[in-house]
Amino acid sequence: MSIVVTGASGQLARLVAHELLERIDPSDLILVTRTPDALGEFAERGASVRHGDFAQPESLPEAFAGGERMLLVSAAIFGARVPEHYAAIDAAVAAGLRFAAYTSIVNPSDTNPGAAAADHRATEEYLRVSGLEWTLLRNCIYSEMQAAPAAGALATGQLMTNHGDGRTAYVSRADCAAAAAAVLTGEGHEGKAYDITGPEALSAHDLAALYAEIGGKPVEVVSVDDETWVTAMVEHVGLPDQLARLLSTFGLAARQWYAAPVSDAVEKLTGRPPRTTREVLEAEIPALAG
Repeated sequence: MSIVVTGASGQLARLVAHELLERIDPSDLILVTRTPDALGEFAERGASVRHGDFAQPESLPEAFAGGERMLLVSAAIFGARVPEHYAAIDAAVAAGLRFAAYTSIVNPSDTNPGAAAADHRATEEYLRVSGLEWTLLRNCIYSEMQAAPAAGALATGQLMTNHGDGRTAYVSRADCAAAAAAVLTGEGHEGKAYDITGPEALSAHDLAALYAEIGGKPVEVVSVDDETWVTAMVEHVGLPDQLARLLSTFGLAARQWYAAPVSDAVEKLTGRPPRTTREVLEAEIPALAG
């Protein structure tokens, strides 16, 4: 069973590669990336590291050649990634792959106001009619992404948020990777969609309390509207206005509870419970615990 992992030099895909090397022979692992030199450690272990770029569809058939199953890791650039995903799916079909798992998001419905929802929904729909067998891995927001807000909140004493009273079931990348590896090497997952979440859904007040406990400093929640949040990100964090507005939609989706569902999929797929956000943050930013 030969398994292709796309975007293999990215944070999630690297973790998936490590998980797969615990389960399959390295000669059965094909890692596709724009930067093959970044994956020397895997090449040394016997994996096949190949150049492939979603933005250069002509590079993909050769990159996927010989594969049977694929993890399609969603590309990073909003707006541009849908045609890139389509090109990757088409190339997988042309290369003779049988199955693809795709890293989507929780609740990619047409009512979800989050900026990522439309891209993921379009990719899911294309994959369903591609002729490939498929599994949807609907990952929630990564717990690791709360490390930077934690550091900022502890530095200023405030957590500015546009999440309102909404909750998010933050999940660790490691758990997403373990779940993906289980699906890629297991049986009976075809035609299924899994919500890959952490064990609890946290509000902004929960996060502030967690930051304070880990860092030993008080953190106050400052709830603001979307426009105020965007202005703060532009003026005080230095984000481009367009990016700040895009990111603000994640808060809008959170306060409408689109990221709140808690699933037991991680434990069912991997045999162990998912990490809590506290565990992730204590590992990611040990300085806060000290």
